[in-house]
Parts: sequence; C-alpha cells; structure tokens
Amino acid sequence: MGILESLRISLQSIGANKMRSLLTMLGIVIGTGAVIALMSAGAGAQAAISSELHGIGSNVLMLYPNFTTINSTGDVKQLTLADAQAIADPAQVPHVSAVAPTVDGSVTGTYGSEVLGFQLQGATEELAMVRNHRVAYGRFISAGDDAVSARVVVLGAQVADRLIGDRESAVGETIRLNGIPFKVIGVLQAKGGSMFGMSEDQFAIVPLSTAYTKLFPWRVQAYGGRTVDLIYASVVDAESVDTAVAELQQVMRQRQGTYLPEDDRFTVTSQQDVLGAFDQVMGIMTTFLAAIASISLLVGGIGIMNIMLVSVTERTREIGLRKALGATRAAILSQFLIESIVLSVIGGLTGVGLGWAIGMIINQMGAFRTLVTPQSVLLAVSFSLLVGLFFGIYPALRAARLNPIDALRYE
Repeated sequence: MGILESLRISLQSIGANKMRSLLTMLGIVIGTGAVIALMSAGAGAQAAISSELHGIGSNVLMLYPNFTTINSTGDVKQLTLADAQAIADPAQVPHVSAVAPTVDGSVTGTYGSEVLGFQLQGATEELAMVRNHRVAYGRFISAGDDAVSARVVVLGAQVADRLIGDRESAVGETIRLNGIPFKVIGVLQAKGGSMFGMSEDQFAIVPLSTAYTKLFPWRVQAYGGRTVDLIYASVVDAESVDTAVAELQQVMRQRQGTYLPEDDRFTVTSQQDVLGAFDQVMGIMTTFLAAIASISLLVGGIGIMNIMLVSVTERTREIGLRKALGATRAAILSQFLIESIVLSVIGGLTGVGLGWAIGMIINQMGAFRTLVTPQSVLLAVSFSLLVGLFFGIYPALRAARLNPIDALRYE
C-alpha cells in the first residue's frame, strides 16, 4: 500500500471520529498558536526597535555617565557642557562631525484647559541632524534661540495632538511649561517607534540654555555647573566609528584625569552596540518564551499517543484482517504513523492560523506591533510534525507487531 493510500485511509479515520480528532488536536492547536503569537510579538518588537535605531543612524555615538563608578564625594561623575564642547573640537576628535549635548526632565504643559505631562529635552540645533529629527511644520530650534535662551519649543507629534489638537495649527501658539509661557515654533514628524518604552513623539525640545535658566535652574546648583545627561556625537562615516570612540575616550580620560578603562567615569556606546545587544536579548527572550509555549505541543503529543493507542485497540480486528490478507508490518506501521502525523500537522496549521489571528487582534488594539515571520511558521509546523512522528511511533509499532491470529480473535 502506497503513501497516498495510507493518507486516504488516515483522513477517513480522522473524519469518522470528528469530535475525538478535534479534541486530540486541541493541545497541538493551542501549543502552535502560543508559539506563533509569542514569536510574532518578539519579532515585532525587535523589528520596531531595530527600525528606529537604524533610522537614527549606525554612526551615532552616545556618551553618558558611568553609574558604576563614583567620585571622591561618593557621587556619580556628571558630564558637563564643557565636555561636549571639547568633543566637538575637530582638533581633538577629528572623526566626529556634530555633537549634541542634552538635558532631560519632566514638565507639565498647559494650553487653555488642556493639561499634559510629558518629557522635555533641552538641546542644541545639532540634535536635529544627529538624531535625524525632521520637522513637519514650522522649524527646529536654532543657535540664535540658544544664544538668547529663547522661550521657544518644538513639540513631538503626540504632544501636539494631545495638548493642542492639531499639529499644523500648533505652530505660533503659546503654551505654558511649568507655568512659563513658550511659543511653539515647530512640530516634529511622527516617528511612531519607541525607544525602550518611550516614544519620541511624546517629547518636546527647547534650547539647551533655556532648559538651564528657565525650566531646570536647580541643576546648576545641585551639580555645581552646567551638566548634561547625554551627549550625542555623529561620526563622519560608519567605518570611522571605532576610531571616533578611541578619540572620544582619550579626550574624556584627559579631562577626568583617568587613564585605565576600568576607571572611566563615562560610557561610550554606539548604535551598533545597542542594536547588537538588543537583538541578542530579544533573541534569547523569544526563544525562551517559545520553548515554554512548546510544552503545550508536548502535552498535545501525549494526547495524540493516547488516542492512537485507543485507535489501535478499537481496530485490532481490522489490523488482523489486513495482515491475514497479506499486509506487511511496514504497511500497518506507515498507516498509523501517517495518521498520527496528519493529526499533528492539521493541528499545527490550525494553530498557525490561531496565532496569526491573535497577532492581528493585538495589532488592531494598538498595544504593540506583531510580526508573523515565515521562519516562525516553518518552525511551528515542523515541530508539530516531529511531535506527531515521535508520539505516533509507539502506537504504530504496537499495531504493526500484532499477531494476526490473536487480532482476529479479539472481541
């Protein structure tokens, strides 16, 4: 008997016991659906963050305080505006083309009766180029704004939507930040992504000097000068990233009086480092979650084995009759093994559909983006096939080894 004939008989057997077959496949369906849903969520998150990081550029460096080292007073060594100016000096760091120091804090914005809390960033005009910010309406902050500590603000897309209601008409309006009036001079294009849980569309940007003097004047007293939270540096090209990192480290060590890497009171990270670390973490997390979900597949496999053993018992006389008519052990073995595999694969394909549907529902809810990849589908279906093969071997062998005389006598 050929494979096609065995397949036909298997489908007939499955169709003859629809409810039992459905319940048997349920574990495989749930397991495969869970694998697809979890892997699609992980792939979606990975794609979103990767897209955002690539959008910023692979030649961007980030300099921030090293929170694992402390100074003589027991505090973290803060970066200063003078550090940013030194890094921007082409004589000291020739492979850096632009530098953007930033300070960050929370503010409360008001416009009419609307009140909204959001993150605010004080920065220089170079931030637009370094972070690839594009202005949808109006303009970005300028060096002139920074020179006079102008009370002007550029809003992220979501901030403009929620506080003012319309992005285009927001330009020229006056809002209050912590009670201080600011003129809206621009609204950024929506990026839609999120950087580690906080969308850039939910930020607003003011001139760096304005942040020091108007919104966060406590920083000067608390840190003993004009400190910055983060310094972005754009490297001249992607091939010069390592060279720029070495130049930047040398300048900072000279300024901080350290010489060994373990004594550094700062950390330099490239977008490539961040992307590589994130991909590694997400890969491990997705694999771990998929492995947990695969337990359901194993439980489903046990269910298939149990039902196949029941099927062998119910069809003992049929097996004896077929053997008496000349069916070989291989034919009996293949028939029951194919039936087990068909049950598992149908359950796996149904589970793929279930997982895809769950992903679509999550996308519609807007919680986050999921992405069903061909690799995840192939993995889930292949695993379900292997489950059917593995857990179908014992019942199939038991059927193949039945003595035809004893089988025909079975009541």
